[in-house]
Amino acid sequence: MTKTKGQCEAEISTAIIKFEKEYMGRGPDETRTIIVDDLVIVRLHGVITKAEHHLAGSGDKGCSLIKETRMQLIEQARPLLDAAVHAILGVPVKSLHTDISTRTGERLIVFTLTQTPVFK
Repeated sequence: MTKTKGQCEAEISTAIIKFEKEYMGRGPDETRTIIVDDLVIVRLHGVITKAEHHLAGSGDKGCSLIKETRMQLIEQARPLLDAAVHAILGVPVKSLHTDISTRTGERLIVFTLTQTPVFK
């Protein structure tokens, strides 16, 4: 690979921001990616919409609905996310895990890879 770890982390953050804007309809306020061995951890701040904040304030059912909807959207878009990470790192994605906090508006996306990427 001819890219540094930092360059790859920045490219993955950019790809996730683009995905959030184009597929989810709203980009995060801030995104940070960290690669640790065969894990890619993406932390997004400010992904909850105003409507979702209101729904989350209605109680546990609202929070569950937001989490379930977001999970379904990510699962449907998983091939796009996997392809973006694979294209940047040159390593296939094995699995994807995600959760969102309806209280803080933060989402974590964790990709596990089939092997640890090699950097410049």
